[in-house]
Amino acid sequence: MVTYIIRRLIAAILMLLIVSMVTFAIFFLVPRLAGATPEGMASRYVGRTANAETAKLAAERLGFNDPVVVQYGNYIKGIVFGAEYDYGPGVEKCPAPCLGYSFITRQPVLNDLIDRFPVTLSLAVGAAVIWVLAGVSIGVLSALRRGSLFDRAAMTVALAGVSLPIFFTGLISLVVLSYGNPFSIFAQGGHYTPITENPIEWAYNLILPWITLAFLFAAGYARLTRAGMLDTMNEDYIRTARAKGLPERTVVAKHGLRGALTPIVTIFGLDFGLLIGGAVLTESTYSLQGLGKYAVDAITNNDLPKVMGVTLLTAVFVIAANLIVDLLYAVVDPRVRLS
Repeated sequence: MVTYIIRRLIAAILMLLIVSMVTFAIFFLVPRLAGATPEGMASRYVGRTANAETAKLAAERLGFNDPVVVQYGNYIKGIVFGAEYDYGPGVEKCPAPCLGYSFITRQPVLNDLIDRFPVTLSLAVGAAVIWVLAGVSIGVLSALRRGSLFDRAAMTVALAGVSLPIFFTGLISLVVLSYGNPFSIFAQGGHYTPITENPIEWAYNLILPWITLAFLFAAGYARLTRAGMLDTMNEDYIRTARAKGLPERTVVAKHGLRGALTPIVTIFGLDFGLLIGGAVLTESTYSLQGLGKYAVDAITNNDLPKVMGVTLLTAVFVIAANLIVDLLYAVVDPRVRLS
């Protein structure tokens, strides 16, 4: 077990290194190959309002005229040890881990990410609890009542949930359940109260985004759980458990569902890791100042360091979530053995 964990940790570190290379190539190498000039690339660091002289000076000071290998080395060095950005008028310091420095807001990107992280974490955790409980429960019941009216209705709703985008369901839910009508029982969006200040208000402000986001994911989880349960309930060990006289509830929960949860755990790791990196559409629809909204605003303002910071942070959480998923396989499904 210890050897397996060590191997997975090493693989995660290597994957992070590969992600950093890909991220660097997308933002620095590909534009060069497409014909971008150092001044044009530097303008994405200092914002659209910078004039030609400022962009040229920034390109020279920030090292955009250096070879790509040197730029990547400085990029990794900044993440590990911190960096100093000499852009002409002054030198800006970015302590480690430096995920970038915004010359528009004049502060390290990591500070902004830390401020926005609680909003995204609250949104992701609340929605995850709802979609896992609802999706798995509906999937199990649909599998046990295959072909029934409940099964057909649940799968129809699940198909609608997978098909409808969040910006559509989010706007509809705001119009119907929030903005000035007899069904206005939820907050109008744009408000976030830390859970440490007022847990009730925290939940009230996020319940509608939770439901909207969970509706999308619960639909997919219900379909996946149903398919897994239909396969698992036909296995020999299920028939053996029934032949031993075990209660049907025990057969379903302890033997059938446990075997069907392996793909659920896998996809949950990916989904949750991506959401922690920023639920872009949900946060934009409900005007929540999380990492997703932060990334959208950074793209609008041409603030490249912020976009790169969110990208790296998302990669870290996705890799960490997959590492945890790998370790949970043996717990969820006894047929899986760590070797």
